[in-house]
Parts: sequence; structure tokens; C-alpha cells
Amino acid sequence: MASNEIQFDCQIRDDREVLEVVPRINGTPLTELIDRFETDAGMQPAGDAYGGLIPQIFRFGPMGDHFHGRSTDALGPNTPVLGCECGEVGCWPLMARITVTADLVIWDCFEQPHRTTRDYTEFGPFKFDRRQYDAALQALTPYEL
Repeated sequence: MASNEIQFDCQIRDDREVLEVVPRINGTPLTELIDRFETDAGMQPAGDAYGGLIPQIFRFGPMGDHFHGRSTDALGPNTPVLGCECGEVGCWPLMARITVTADLVIWDCFEQPHRTTRDYTEFGPFKFDRRQYDAALQALTPYEL
């Protein structure tokens, strides 16, 4: 039933010396997937607009809660899965609805809240096996803030 695999890359951003979390879907960083989608769709601006989430700047709470869609309603009902390339999640976030069931985690209903006319219906949905997803989240445990 699940057709995608997820990883969470944790790396130190050279320009800010802070931890950045970038989801990787089927081996490709989500930043690349969304850049390709927006560029191919003719969206402007597009390309190199997104970066990973920086927990030290935007306090998401436990990362497991955040990536299960239970983090915050500060930016609306959807969950930021990427922030701006500058590192600020409020500047240019990529938002998604995260639905968790006993067997699946689904990312869909993507949106760019600063460009509400953009159509992301052809981006995703991404469906992950719940066990694989939760195991991937374990990579974030050392970085809880």
C-alpha cells in the first residue's frame, strides 16, 4: 500500500552553524523534488527557494510530534515540511497535511501559503509505511529541542 520511503537528513548548515533537517523521499531531498515540480510548472519564483527545517530557530517541539502533524497550528492546519532557503520557516515554507494511521503516514495537500493561487495537486501524495516512517524519525531523536 505504501509506495514511498522517507529519511530525514540532519546536517549542520555552513552559513549559520545550526542543524538543518531535510526530508528525503525515495532517496531524493524534498528540496530538489519541490524545486523540480515548481520549475516544471512554470511557477515564479522557483528553484533554490526552499531549505530544511532548523529546529533551533523555530521551536517545533518534539520532532516526532511535528512530523506526525501534531506540532503547531501557528502557521495554519498544515505542517511545515520545509522552510525558506534562508532558514526561516515563516519566510517561504512548504506546508503539507500529514495524516497518520496505524499502517500509513500520508503527506498531501501541499501548499505555499504566500502564493495561495499555486496548484500543488499534482505534487504527491507521498505514502509511507508507518513502521519505516517512525524508524526514520529516530534519526531526529538526538536533536530534540
